[in-house]
Amino acid sequence: MFDAKKILIKYWGYTHFRLMQEEIIQSTLSGKDTLALLTTGGGKSICFQIPALMQDGICIVISPLISLMNDQVQHLKSKGIKSVAITSDLSKNEVDVALNNCIYGNYKFLYLSPERLQNKMVQERIRKMSVNLITVDEAHCISEWGYDFRPSYLHIVEIREVIPNIPILALTATATSEIVDDIQEKLLFNEKNLLQASFIRENLSYVVINTEDKWKKIIQILNHFKSSAIVYVKSRKETKEITQFLRNNNISSDYYHAGLDMKIRNQKQERWSHNESRIMVATNAFGMGIDKANVRVVIHLSAPTSLEAYFQEAGRAGRDGKLSYAILLNNKSDIINLNRFVLAQFPAVEEVRDCYQKIANYLHIAVDTAEGESFEFDINDFCEKYKLNTYKAYNILRFLEKEEYIKLTDSIHSPSRLHFIVDNSELYRFQVANAHYDSFIKLLLRSYSGLFENYAIINELTLSKRMGISLEKIISLLEKLQQLEILKYVPRTNSPKLIFTKNRADSSSIKISEELLEKRKKIKLDKMKSVIAYTQNIMECRTQQLVTYFGEEKNYKCGKCDVCIERDKLELSN
Repeated sequence: MFDAKKILIKYWGYTHFRLMQEEIIQSTLSGKDTLALLTTGGGKSICFQIPALMQDGICIVISPLISLMNDQVQHLKSKGIKSVAITSDLSKNEVDVALNNCIYGNYKFLYLSPERLQNKMVQERIRKMSVNLITVDEAHCISEWGYDFRPSYLHIVEIREVIPNIPILALTATATSEIVDDIQEKLLFNEKNLLQASFIRENLSYVVINTEDKWKKIIQILNHFKSSAIVYVKSRKETKEITQFLRNNNISSDYYHAGLDMKIRNQKQERWSHNESRIMVATNAFGMGIDKANVRVVIHLSAPTSLEAYFQEAGRAGRDGKLSYAILLNNKSDIINLNRFVLAQFPAVEEVRDCYQKIANYLHIAVDTAEGESFEFDINDFCEKYKLNTYKAYNILRFLEKEEYIKLTDSIHSPSRLHFIVDNSELYRFQVANAHYDSFIKLLLRSYSGLFENYAIINELTLSKRMGISLEKIISLLEKLQQLEILKYVPRTNSPKLIFTKNRADSSSIKISEELLEKRKKIKLDKMKSVIAYTQNIMECRTQQLVTYFGEEKNYKCGKCDVCIERDKLELSN
């Protein structure tokens, strides 16, 4: 694996691979379909980026999160690696240019959502690409048995007909043995091939604390651990309440949830990442892509609805390998609340039909129209207009999404983009003739690569700091250059979207399988029961309970969880 190590050193500066990375790279290079199961923070991206760079052609990466795709593309571009993400916020022309670049422009990575992959035009362009690897990120989303099932993932397998004989690398951090089998079956693996790192995190102590005063306990824990921490809560309302409570107790904190503008979310995450705020109080929206090394404790104010989700969120502690803690606060009312929370995700069929009709009325959509169209959608305004409970409406929308009638996104951040529409020589002539633009154009060319080939994501605030002028002046310069037809400038936008994945149906004709509904409900309730069992089991090591749930057969005692510590105390006293 000499070549792989050379690439690792050249682009990432690491001299050694982490556990299982090398084996996964070898497997993909040999042309095998591979399912890689690496825990959170295990370095999944390198597992597909290195083999893709070692071969001619382009790697197609299928990912569910726009923000994560954009982050990875920017990271690759900063290393001089040609990459592009085709997301729902791009215009038809931008998509066209990006796909042509992937065919003719020596690009190495094309990031797509599973929904975008279903587009026939996209599929036809992919046929013309020299593809070396297909990567499916967050592969557990393909399984109905999983905690985060997404129907759009079921269509991913269609790519095998578009570009046959190309190996697939499926990546996930959490999957039970049942889901592992399901992923490989759904993606039509030529043969089963699982490469799995152990679920055991030796530096992580799992602790369940029974307490009737959770808020007081949070203060005690955070006063004990003076480092960075995450507090996970169930609702957006709780994020604000707990944050204010912590601030009142002189603990630096901030809150985060999906209802916030993406710019605000990015600012909050940035401040927390740079230790400007110590504690992040968040819903599960604070998830994928979070990678902060010095998080010493992750606190769950109440239990998540599945052990998969708990393991993912708890795993954000101790990324640097130092002893860290995952603490779950529990009390007598939690079982009732958890049961109510899960059942609320399964509305009655008539409630679904009624809400669907109201959406169509709200957006003024006629029957048999709107397939593939996206609409700005303010759920609070919608609920206020039709006197609906926001939480119930949100769950109905998510249910309609699972039935593939709509696609609902949280506030989509479309970052500012820039593309020179003149060639090098014409731009040079313009600079000579218009000297007052010269330094700004040079700054753009130094700051971003590929500006002549495609739209590049830019940051006006960064340009303002580098240029030493106001943000308003930067925007004015960009707008003037656009007026002069030197470049195309697309300012950032932030808006929630509702996309009709098929033509609007008459609400009475909406087909909802009662059998499927009950099946999904049972899956959710079974997962909830596993969480409850975990909180109540005081006889078995917490790590042992978790790895057993994920199908890892090891007789393990961590010596650091609340169960092990209590058992050791009893043994010493005897």
